[in-house]
Amino acid sequence: MSRLGEQYKNEIVDAMIKKFGYKNIMEVPKLDKIVINMGVGEAKENVKVLDSAVKDLETITGQKAVVTKAKNSVANFKIREGMPIGCKVTLRKERMYEFADRLINLALPRLRDFRGVNPNAFDGRGNYALGIKEQLIFPEIEYDKVDKVRGMDIIFVTTARTDEEARYLLSLFNMPFAR
Repeated sequence: MSRLGEQYKNEIVDAMIKKFGYKNIMEVPKLDKIVINMGVGEAKENVKVLDSAVKDLETITGQKAVVTKAKNSVANFKIREGMPIGCKVTLRKERMYEFADRLINLALPRLRDFRGVNPNAFDGRGNYALGIKEQLIFPEIEYDKVDKVRGMDIIFVTTARTDEEARYLLSLFNMPFAR
């Protein structure tokens, strides 16, 4: 089991119970899944762009990416229903903890002028969304083989009921929130 997964089982559960006073260990919020989404707008003209985005996402996460298709047509963007416009990966269990560890300890500190992530990007139900402007911050991506710099959205889905619980949970995972 990864270092973060082991750490969760012991220290994090104890800290959460101490702070919020849960009566039952099953009440303690936990990290449910991490969803990484990459929207590729240029995919409508060139399908090969989407293939390289999928390859990058699979390299970063170590898991097969799913191609996402447009749900409805938008004339202004020249998008028809069913067109492939992005890719996503949902990480759970071991891979989720391993990815969170790499993101927090390796990738985020490599960002230029990094002062911490936005502490207010919670959705009101205990989920946290983080946007990254370039995939180059991950050590798995080779700079020479990148055709275009692409961003991605990383969503941490927790079982927490409130933003305060989720913020504390992620801070126990050493998430570098800005002061």
